[in-house]
Amino acid sequence: MRGEKLRAAGLSANKLLAIRDLAEKALSGVVAPRKDLEKLSDEQIIERLTEVRGVGKWTVQMFLMFKLGRADVLPVDDFGIRKAFGLAYRKPPSVLEKHGKIWAPHRTVASWYLWRSLDQKPFDGRQTPSGIPELS
Repeated sequence: MRGEKLRAAGLSANKLLAIRDLAEKALSGVVAPRKDLEKLSDEQIIERLTEVRGVGKWTVQMFLMFKLGRADVLPVDDFGIRKAFGLAYRKPPSVLEKHGKIWAPHRTVASWYLWRSLDQKPFDGRQTPSGIPELS
């Protein structure tokens, strides 16, 4: 499909360049097929995929977690993770990576819990921390 048709379908010029770069990197082997990527370490995958225009570390970390099912990923630059960590631990985001080492090798699970903690209603003192009213 020509660039004009893709642009007419709603792709921005930058997205079109990113798609072309991804295709070129896939053809050249920089972006390997999934079955080959699965054999690489997280850091090797991050190094390869961030060579693609428009793909940053956060994007690759989401791919590692949600598509490859990697168990030990902590996306320290994710806004939600940083916010939840600060609320839960009362520490600045600058110590998140260091603190997160205690969660290894299950940092993906810790990330899920941090994200989900943002979905909870704040504790207002009238309920137990679990949200279940205390029985008198």
